[in-house]
Amino acid sequence: MPPYDLDHRLVVGVSSSALFDLSTSQRVFDEQGIDAYRAYQDTYRDRMLRPGVAFEFVQRLLSLNDLSPAAGDPLVEVFILSKNDPSTGLRVMSSVAAHGLPISRAIFTQGVAPYAYIPALNISLFLSGDAGDVRAATTLGHPAGQVLGSAAVGHVAPPGPTAPRTSGARVAPGDAPVAAEPAVEAAMATGAAMATGVAGVAGVGDATTADASLTRGEAADAGELRVAFDFDGVLADDSAERIFQSGGLEQFHQYESARKITEHHAGPILPFLRALSTIQRREEERVAEDPGYRPRVRVSIVTARSAPSHERAVNTLRSWGVTVNDAFFLGGADKGRVLRVLRPHIFFDDQRGHLDPVAREVASVLVPYGVTNEAPVASPAPGADAAEASAPVAPAGAALPAGAPAVPDETTPDETAPDAPALVPAG
Repeated sequence: MPPYDLDHRLVVGVSSSALFDLSTSQRVFDEQGIDAYRAYQDTYRDRMLRPGVAFEFVQRLLSLNDLSPAAGDPLVEVFILSKNDPSTGLRVMSSVAAHGLPISRAIFTQGVAPYAYIPALNISLFLSGDAGDVRAATTLGHPAGQVLGSAAVGHVAPPGPTAPRTSGARVAPGDAPVAAEPAVEAAMATGAAMATGVAGVAGVGDATTADASLTRGEAADAGELRVAFDFDGVLADDSAERIFQSGGLEQFHQYESARKITEHHAGPILPFLRALSTIQRREEERVAEDPGYRPRVRVSIVTARSAPSHERAVNTLRSWGVTVNDAFFLGGADKGRVLRVLRPHIFFDDQRGHLDPVAREVASVLVPYGVTNEAPVASPAPGADAAEASAPVAPAGAALPAGAPAVPDETTPDETAPDAPALVPAG
């Protein structure tokens, strides 16, 4: 039997801290140590973890496999890439199965960042909650992004008016062992019915929908996957951004206008957009076969560029052969105003200043690339003790006895939810 071929698929690698909310598990590790962490995961192995920031994006991406040409030949493949050891990783895979996610492949590398396997697995996007891992992967030229926050955000949590409250599996808030909330059950149930979506016509800026009466809320429940990207430092490299940073807006516009037919160099997340475009082309084929089918993938560019620098961006997208349905050239206006209406299932940007204001409403991914991420590390405040700043957190209590792990206070979750400390990751 030949090896399973990854080369012609869209492959995403996701850490457990990006897929699930591991804030409680992380606090067990930070406050009570590795033995307590293992006991906690063993005790609650069969308790389903709550969705994390990237959960809905992954769920909807995998739903596109109904476009596959044959059973057993999916267009999309997702790998779990985790710094857990195989034993503590059992709860992650148990939660994957309990949520009904068709993910069967995983790599567990105890305490070691798994991003070295990105090229080997043909991964076009790696998502993690660990800032250090993502920065290291990006430095090596891998397509990586850091999810901001820990729990699922925005429209994934409550059911909308078009989302019926169908029964679902028990879901624990955070990852504490308590009964599921009905709203979370309903949100999870929508993933099983993703079969049709809204239409999007390939092109830039003037995309239309086949049914204008279909609201964004209805489109979400119909299975649409909305992906939004910044342009500079995300899809394109940061060469133009460097001109802006050094010479200002007028010089930037002059530089871009003089090069309006010159293609930008690729940025770190372009491999993912290119892979996603192959699925958009499959949807175009599906429309030709079935005129009643509504394409589900919708790609948007949300950028601080404006005229006249927009022209080079559009020409570059065309030369790359990718499909973009919407382009927002905001000229420095608040991106959050657009994102709250667009409601993408994931948004990539290279600047925290654009992400932090919407991170609780939109699944936000920082791409730590380029000149905007090269600021020097600030010096400690006068009188600060550097040793104290780097000292480990004192245990909150005694180590957990085997089989009876304590549940940390759920009222104070760790909003950053890193994958894990270097010793052993929660993700």
